[in-house]
Amino acid sequence: MKKVFIDGKAGTTGLRIEERLSMRDDIEIVTLPDELRKDPTAKKEVLNSVDVAFLCLPDAAAIESVSLIENPSVVVIDTSTAHRTNPEWAYGFAELGDDFENKIKNSKRIAVPGCHASGFIALVYPLVKAGILPRDALLTVHSLTGYSGGGKKMIAEYEDDELDMLLVGPRQYALAQKHKHLPEMTKITGLENAPIFSPIVGTFYSGMEVTVPIFKSQLSNGAGIEEIKEIYKSTYKGPIVSYNEANDEQGFLSSVRYEGKDSMSVEVYGNEDRILLVARYDNLGKGASGAAVECLNIVLGEEKTKTLVI
Repeated sequence: MKKVFIDGKAGTTGLRIEERLSMRDDIEIVTLPDELRKDPTAKKEVLNSVDVAFLCLPDAAAIESVSLIENPSVVVIDTSTAHRTNPEWAYGFAELGDDFENKIKNSKRIAVPGCHASGFIALVYPLVKAGILPRDALLTVHSLTGYSGGGKKMIAEYEDDELDMLLVGPRQYALAQKHKHLPEMTKITGLENAPIFSPIVGTFYSGMEVTVPIFKSQLSNGAGIEEIKEIYKSTYKGPIVSYNEANDEQGFLSSVRYEGKDSMSVEVYGNEDRILLVARYDNLGKGASGAAVECLNIVLGEEKTKTLVI
């Protein structure tokens, strides 16, 4: 039985990870008493005593926790932004290819992708890799997300009995174009330029819909919408990430279609001239906790979907 510690388990990501792992008989979840959660001596002891440590913390706290680990056998799965562009860490998106999965399997340090970044990278990386989307492409992405992505403070604001009228409608944010996911989105896809990124939070708890619009004129080698579909079909065969043809809801796309699930649907809409690349999933599922548990399954040699909700 493997011992697992969730550092920061009181947050939304940590709670979902604990929920998924609590269903297993091959995992012992090690905990710290509440009064010792921030005690560095107690935390150091437990971090060095387990097989796997999940870090569900702000960046600075995640870096501090990593610095406390001296046991070379401990596998760290970090859900923060801190290590996602560090080449010494495995990037936790196995569906991007064998190189990604093998690095996860053999690494002691794994960075879980960001929620918005997961959709963008799933859509763009295969096209850049195939050579039909140039590395110098100038892209735009908009992303609808549930308010759980904002953490406890935002959840409390949206679930207040006296909801502020300004929260009723969807709200665009990251207006300065300096969102923390941009470095990851650029580096992992291999793009030379960060996209214009418009994240939007809505009045639903969880769910995510990421859309990248492109013109055919942006593609290379005479490629168009059918070539894009074929690339996605060959890349995403499931069970966690799948390409789905004509997956709309009577002409609409709901951002809560995959709420509560750990899977992702990759879709293509539009026409030969103007194309919409779409990824739909749960910001707490494949966008966070589900991806983290998938990485654990790969490390342990288990089925990727073990205790995930697909």
